[in-house]
Amino acid sequence: MRPRIKTRKTVIAAAVLLVATVVTGLYLGVQTRRQFLEISESWTGYSSEADRKGALISAIRGQLGYGGIIHTFKNYVLRQDDQYRQRLVGKLGEFDAVTAEYLALPISVEEREAVETVIRTIAIYRDKLSIAEAAAAERWSAERTDALVRVDDTDALAALATLERLWQAARTQQTERLFASVERGRGLIGIGFVSMALLVLASLSLALAFRSILADMQGTLDQLSDELDLRHRLERSEQRLAQAVEQSPASVMITDTDGRLKYVNRHFEELSGWSRDEVIGETPKFLQSGDTEAAEYARMQELLRDGKSWRGILHNLRKDGGSYWIESTILPLREADGTTHSYLGIGEDITERLRAREQMARAQKIEAVGLLAGGIAHDFNSVLTSILGSAHLAALDAPQGSDLAREVEQIEIAARRAQLLVQQLLGFARRKAGNPVPTDMREVVRQVMRLARASTAPTTRFVVSDAEEPVWVAADPTHLHQIVMNLCGNAAEAIGGKGGTVRVWIDTDHNPDDAGAGMCLTVRDDGPGMTEDVRRRVFDAFFTTKPMGKGTGLGLAVVHGLVSDIGGTIEVDSQPGQGAEFRVRLPLCHPPDQKADGTAEAMPYGTERLLVVDDEPEIAATLRRSLTRYGYRVEAFSSAPVALQSFESAPDRFDAAITDVVMPDMNGAELAARLRVVRPSLPILFLTGFAPHLDRIDGPEPMVVSKPVDPLELARILRQHLDRS
Repeated sequence: MRPRIKTRKTVIAAAVLLVATVVTGLYLGVQTRRQFLEISESWTGYSSEADRKGALISAIRGQLGYGGIIHTFKNYVLRQDDQYRQRLVGKLGEFDAVTAEYLALPISVEEREAVETVIRTIAIYRDKLSIAEAAAAERWSAERTDALVRVDDTDALAALATLERLWQAARTQQTERLFASVERGRGLIGIGFVSMALLVLASLSLALAFRSILADMQGTLDQLSDELDLRHRLERSEQRLAQAVEQSPASVMITDTDGRLKYVNRHFEELSGWSRDEVIGETPKFLQSGDTEAAEYARMQELLRDGKSWRGILHNLRKDGGSYWIESTILPLREADGTTHSYLGIGEDITERLRAREQMARAQKIEAVGLLAGGIAHDFNSVLTSILGSAHLAALDAPQGSDLAREVEQIEIAARRAQLLVQQLLGFARRKAGNPVPTDMREVVRQVMRLARASTAPTTRFVVSDAEEPVWVAADPTHLHQIVMNLCGNAAEAIGGKGGTVRVWIDTDHNPDDAGAGMCLTVRDDGPGMTEDVRRRVFDAFFTTKPMGKGTGLGLAVVHGLVSDIGGTIEVDSQPGQGAEFRVRLPLCHPPDQKADGTAEAMPYGTERLLVVDDEPEIAATLRRSLTRYGYRVEAFSSAPVALQSFESAPDRFDAAITDVVMPDMNGAELAARLRVVRPSLPILFLTGFAPHLDRIDGPEPMVVSKPVDPLELARILRQHLDRS
């Protein structure tokens, strides 16, 4: 009986234990499944919803921070640059998209109120954009505009802080829920171990099975915990990397293997003017300016296809039509197996560096022109002296109105134009000093018109409105000729062979005794006009719109320099298709002293004996022939030592000496000093194509005349110098 009872008890105990085992197993299974669902839900809430809200909150903060709506609005108010207004309009659109997406999420009432507070603040900025636009259009002061558009951002910033606090609290709650689920799972493991200890008597196999299950559960939970920690570390690392790339001073962009943009950083947006929303999915062809050859792009693609990097300099276009130079490196990004999945482009803006290099090259070019001008001026002006002298002598002998007289006149015109070219080079390089004297601007315009009409196509008509009275300006007459001739020549070239009219007139503002008295020379043409970019650069040295070989780019730069030296200003008005108008304003001066009797100036004849020295035999001969025509007795020499020897043999038979300055064996200054040793009071006149600094010599001050010089003008200067001596 007892064995049965024992058996029965054992069976009952076994059954109880078996039932307890089953119930315990069912309980543990249900609880384990519930904990896994809890962990899954917690993980989903942690990794998806919170991340999305965090990204949207970060985007809203970006619009309120540096480079966002408020910062761009204030830049537009301060600088009144339309580029900032365009950028502001784009960022307002981005802000609307972000806030709309945030409001579409399942959010609390407090979150919704915070977002709507930020939206109301941005709406105030949007409403005051019209005031800022009016201020920019009418050029109000920044203080006035700021007083009208100032907005209190306190509520918006507080609302943003509330959003971030709620997001952080939600993220913390999800994390705590996740860790609590893990900890409850750990508790179930303990229950399992206790249950196994109590139920081991029922079935060793069942205990081993439960132990195996619980051990697997422990491993799963440990692995999940480790993965959670790893995810935290990876998130922090990715965040730091993203911040480094986004805030990098270099332009960064990533494309797929088809060349379509997948990412651009903030510096790319600032440099190019394009937002990432506008360029993602596009190829970088919209950046190409056309200055980079197609062969270079082909080489770039070939290197990248071969898995190699490309380095070079690109000239890219901005969204607003401007451009910039960028030193770029493009390299492939590879998978673990070595296949290329993307291309990374990193660029540095070198626009300012190239601009500084260009300015240095321009300065070196100007210096080279100065050296060239100084080198050729003496020889070239010496040749022109011979040409002008011979043309003058031929004109005296040619019958008036004959074909020969007209041909001689053309020779003189060509020589004058060559003379102006040399004077432009010397004036541009500041190698030729002016001799300001009271000059009638009317006479300058008349003389230039004679030369301009003879050297310009007959399809170009010159209309001159002459002033009623003399207009006196204190300036070097040659410089005034250069100013008027360059402006008229530039106007005629702008008109071209199609025909047109160049109008020239002079206006005077006040009496020369009044403060601020001045005159205005206006030259207007009805040519094709200029664009705004050309108008801004028209006075830059070496800038020309003419084809290669048709212009030096010095004419208007020389005019600008000469006008500034005289103390005047020059302005230009022009629009495409409406011609151009140049206005030169110069100060007036008092007229020169006039002769009391009002008699006309006599021809500069003389009978004195002259010593003429020039190392160019043809120039010496030309001077001898031309001065002989005015009655002088001339002995001409092409060697300074020979001339000195002739003078020393009979010093009293010469009344004056005319000598070149730059000569071999003995220069003009040395020759003059030696002549003054023998005759201390001998009148001396220097002729030079490029006057260097002359040392002081004993005796009366010599006269210095620049080559080329008209024979009649030389005779007048000589006559005045002899009369004063």
